[in-house]
Amino acid sequence: MKWPYAVAASICAVAIVSSATIAQNAPPPTQQAPSLTQQQLDPLVAPIALYDDALLADVLTASTYPLEVVEAQRWTADPTNAALQGDALTNALAAKDWDPSVKALVPFPEVLQMMDSHLEWTERLGEAFLAQQGDVMDAVQRMRHRAEVQGTLKPSPQQAVASDGDDVTISPPPSDIIYVPTYDPWCAYGAWPYPIYGPYYYSPWVGYCGPDDYGLAFGVGIFLPWGYWDWGYFDWRGHQLRINRGRYDQFRSGHEPAVPSHQGSDVWQHDPTHRAGVPYRDPRNVQQYRPQQNERQSFRGFESGTGAPFESGRATAPAFGDFGSGHDTRIQSQRGQSSRGGISGGAPRGMGGGGRSGGGRGRP
Repeated sequence: MKWPYAVAASICAVAIVSSATIAQNAPPPTQQAPSLTQQQLDPLVAPIALYDDALLADVLTASTYPLEVVEAQRWTADPTNAALQGDALTNALAAKDWDPSVKALVPFPEVLQMMDSHLEWTERLGEAFLAQQGDVMDAVQRMRHRAEVQGTLKPSPQQAVASDGDDVTISPPPSDIIYVPTYDPWCAYGAWPYPIYGPYYYSPWVGYCGPDDYGLAFGVGIFLPWGYWDWGYFDWRGHQLRINRGRYDQFRSGHEPAVPSHQGSDVWQHDPTHRAGVPYRDPRNVQQYRPQQNERQSFRGFESGTGAPFESGRATAPAFGDFGSGHDTRIQSQRGQSSRGGISGGAPRGMGGGGRSGGGRGRP
């Protein structure tokens, strides 16, 4: 059938108008945030890549809950709580509505202190782990391989270092005591390959590497096991953090399942509830987790059946602003602490804390 010219022209005009209308009404495409590069991720994980696997899992997952890290640090700073050990400590923490990874860090005050004092780094680490978990794990492995080549990472009475194919694993020695290593990332990994992005470092840099800087220093060990320890393990090849279901669920507040039953059994899932209102900054995390955060807070924000607002005892979330607000956070939290080293864009400066002592600043 042949259409008259006028009819055909009208149909084409309608089609063009309809297409234009659809294009105008279509939602704008989601702007994809650029992924952090290898040069940016390696410095981010450099201060913790040589931690025992189980401790590393705690730090990475706890960094996604920065407000709970602050709360845990305040709690451990109380001399009464600092004196608790064994079952008494486990029972005291049972009353805290913190993620198991945060509770697991309580016996390691120097780690909590570092994360609390340098919230900019903690937040950046958590955002990166959520958005690029596999890339963060690869960065850890790159750092470990560099430390092996340098001679820094090797089996010792404090650490069992082994290879699982191409992956390097670190675990407690047969004595079942875990030690937290301190080291200078500028020296532990050899000559730093990226001139723009230097490693984050939480001790003063004196400008050179001495013989002692090439090794790992260890403090007093923590006897294992204890209540909240060893709940997760890395599937390095699969780029996933997996959980020991029995231990993880046992120590969650209210013993609620870590993930809905239909989502799988043993893969760690971030729980936006434990953000306690702290905003996500990476657009990928905003898109994935903010709807869940809003939904769960809406549900948790009212008493069942009464409509009465639920009053939270947590510090207000606005204390956590944009990256670079760690100093403001400490002021607003009235912790009476100040950062010994800022972390601003580009090459990070010294982060203060464990490791070397002495004067100096972060390496330029």
